[in-house]
Amino acid sequence: MITITRIQAWAFRSPTKKPVATSFGVMHDRPAVLVRVEDQDGAFGWGEIWANWPAAGAEHRLRLLEMDVAHLVLGVEFASPTDFFYKLDAQTRVRAVQCGEVGPFAQVIAGLDIALWDLAARREGVPLRRLIREDAPDTVPAYASGIQIFAADDLMLRARNDGHHRFKLKVGFDMAADVGAVHRIQSELAQNEFIACDANQAWSLEQAKAFLNGIKGVPLHWLEEPLPVFHDNVEWQSLADYAGVALAGGENIIGVADFDHAIKTGVLSVIQPDVAKWGGITGNFAVARNALKNNRRYFPHFLGAGIGMAASAELLAGAGGDGLLEVDVNENPLRTIFFGEREPVSDGEWRCSDGPGLGIDSIPAELTPLQTLHTEIG
Repeated sequence: MITITRIQAWAFRSPTKKPVATSFGVMHDRPAVLVRVEDQDGAFGWGEIWANWPAAGAEHRLRLLEMDVAHLVLGVEFASPTDFFYKLDAQTRVRAVQCGEVGPFAQVIAGLDIALWDLAARREGVPLRRLIREDAPDTVPAYASGIQIFAADDLMLRARNDGHHRFKLKVGFDMAADVGAVHRIQSELAQNEFIACDANQAWSLEQAKAFLNGIKGVPLHWLEEPLPVFHDNVEWQSLADYAGVALAGGENIIGVADFDHAIKTGVLSVIQPDVAKWGGITGNFAVARNALKNNRRYFPHFLGAGIGMAASAELLAGAGGDGLLEVDVNENPLRTIFFGEREPVSDGEWRCSDGPGLGIDSIPAELTPLQTLHTEIG
């Protein structure tokens, strides 16, 4: 049994030399909310709460944890992290709907769930992936992400130097320029390299088809979020029938039922839940198993700080399958600082930590938080 007696959390915001551009907006800094939980025996675990949007998302999530969620968790006995997740999700559902903040509540719960899994693995003295599956591998295949297509030359060079040979390009800015750049980049790839594209929900059905027509002949590995997640299912099916390219999505899907629908309709070949945005380890592992059982591929989505990055890698290793780990290659000290001088990527593979849990014991002293939460029993 687990009883959480202490919760600590920190909101961070790191300046970035070059903003991270997507089709729907620009990140001018890199935020993060990191959370630490401790149980009645002094065991602890680390988690991360998604906070990329809106601009003040990190501060908001910290206050939401402090004022609306922490008192539902402290002093309550849970049989397991999974028991914790489903109980807290049910307890907060009415609150989340009442204020129209289903996403932020889900993100706070996800961060706490990651921390509970980290704590449970530490108690057993094993890496988190081996708590999920005893024979989980020590490495997982990875790809370089966050590559805005008009900055691709610089970012892909950096990614190659970091050990990557798979790349995902952000498109959805200017159709003709995007199409031209995809063709040029494809023509310059080495024999062992491939590209995928991510439109971040930028297009209508007609625009998505125009892009696919424009890149005909390019062996695109997948096309991510070509349509908004809220688009009509008929349009998604029409695009899937037309595409000739694997469609991917999941970072903006919330809940077991909606993921089950996305998996079983067959529109998405690649399922991409985000461990810090919804579900934590509990929800994402359930989605991964469902995806693999239905012959879909599970690729964890992630674009945040180091704790969520480690959790994504551990979960992918534990879940199995032939999925790829998303590794943002834009500068972000809140990510890189947890892994020493650089992320542990070599020859396209991410090496997981040998330490217990996530392999992260503390927040590096160099990081200065914007806001701090410290709440406990007594």
